[in-house]
Amino acid sequence: MAEDEISRDLPAEQGDPLNILCVIDRMDVGPVRVERNRLLSPYRVTVNDHSDTEELIYRFEQSVFAPDETASVNLASMIAAQVAINYGLFCKDIVFHGLFDRHDQRLIKEAAENTAREIFVKKFLEPNPFLVGAAAKLRPVKARRFLRAHLLFENREGAPPAAATKPQPWSVSASKHAVLSSGGKDSLLSFSLLKEMGFEVHPIFLNESGRHWFTALNAYRYFAGNIPNTARVWTNADRVYNWMLRHFPFVRHDHASIRSDEYPIRLWTVAVFLFGALPLLRKRGIGRLVIGDEYDTTRRLSYQGITHYDGLYDQSRYFDNTLTRYFQSKGWGVRQFSLLRPLSELLIEKVLVERYPEVQRLQVSCHAAHKEGERVKPCGRCEKCRRIVGMLLALGGDPTKCGYTSQQIEHCLRTIAVNGVHQISDDAEHLAFLLREKGLIEGTRLGKVRARSRGETMKVRFDPERSPVEDVPVDIRESLYRIYLQHAEGAVSRSGRVWNNFDPLEDPAVKLPYAFETPRRSEQ
Repeated sequence: MAEDEISRDLPAEQGDPLNILCVIDRMDVGPVRVERNRLLSPYRVTVNDHSDTEELIYRFEQSVFAPDETASVNLASMIAAQVAINYGLFCKDIVFHGLFDRHDQRLIKEAAENTAREIFVKKFLEPNPFLVGAAAKLRPVKARRFLRAHLLFENREGAPPAAATKPQPWSVSASKHAVLSSGGKDSLLSFSLLKEMGFEVHPIFLNESGRHWFTALNAYRYFAGNIPNTARVWTNADRVYNWMLRHFPFVRHDHASIRSDEYPIRLWTVAVFLFGALPLLRKRGIGRLVIGDEYDTTRRLSYQGITHYDGLYDQSRYFDNTLTRYFQSKGWGVRQFSLLRPLSELLIEKVLVERYPEVQRLQVSCHAAHKEGERVKPCGRCEKCRRIVGMLLALGGDPTKCGYTSQQIEHCLRTIAVNGVHQISDDAEHLAFLLREKGLIEGTRLGKVRARSRGETMKVRFDPERSPVEDVPVDIRESLYRIYLQHAEGAVSRSGRVWNNFDPLEDPAVKLPYAFETPRRSEQ
């Protein structure tokens, strides 16, 4: 049995304050069991010679694997590994059993190191209502590395050594687009834009086994009945997350009863869905994977000298580019990007309301949603709800069309001024400005931000780091930007700290090649 080890050069100084987080001796992931339309992977946690096991499952509505095929086992192994990337800060060893080549191992290693740092900053240095004990009082540590786990890869018995495993090219077409779908505004708008532009679109919904699926249910039922190529993948990843929390003495035992817009520990979540969609891209020959992420999700910050991505790495442009390079190294030919990077959250909602009202009514942006009859309704009390209600009212939209009652709308307006919203300050200031102009709030503040006109919020924003003009494929660019300009208040380009008026359709960059799209033999 071949074994590859990485991450042995970890800090081991005595008295390391982060040692109190390393509470699991060993986590074993896999080996994965592959069936034609399902994969099953044990997760085993060992603490003081006592082991506990939970099984991770993904189920597909069609055959996507060949159980004895090396490429299927490799892909299934990578899907099963994603949940574990959240736990490198808490384990002494993580052993991945399966079939992983050098490209897979590199991606897992880099993701685990980055996620350990992000979790330390966002879940332990910032306020977290789920924590108890000394872990809730940790101070910043400028460690050389934050990943505590030794990562080991053990190949499945009878499998070729990882070093000898060659990438297996996929046959894909750049004309086919998969949209990682939910009931949120971002994926609904991404789908609608691609459909209007005439592309073949495959909405792929990831169905978690718990209540989080409620946010997608209205949209999924409509799409399944009316939109060709709609697909659903079921997973119990949320059960594995909750099972893991039971092994952390620093997480409150009553965590499930705490009302919060954040998860207790995990941050590597988009990839858990994204990798679950890949078997369908392979099966259907889809060459483009579209993620719905806006302007404010690409951030580089520093917390007392610790650089991080504000817990949004897996929604950032950096993540898109990393995954695209990984897909290329594997010979899969898939390109991952977002259509929405030049848009603020407000402008995304505006385009959806004005251009695609029949789709906007399906929107459920609430993680505490509930069923009423056959329809899912938002809770009307959480931060997401007050943000959505605030934006819709500021834009002249009608929150009742996507399920809010008049009482919920009144509650959101009462609380939004006091509690504010989770947006970058410029966009929150402009939202406050719009609400105040319409007489919907009293006073001059939303939480800690003051109402102030920020015109660039309602413009298409091109930033060389967050949203370059050439960040989407050439055959999408002009049509996409023409649609945006019909709803935006113009476009701007950033130079240093200054926004300058800008016409993307006249800029030479609109004709530049897309960095990741070069002809491949695997494309049709």
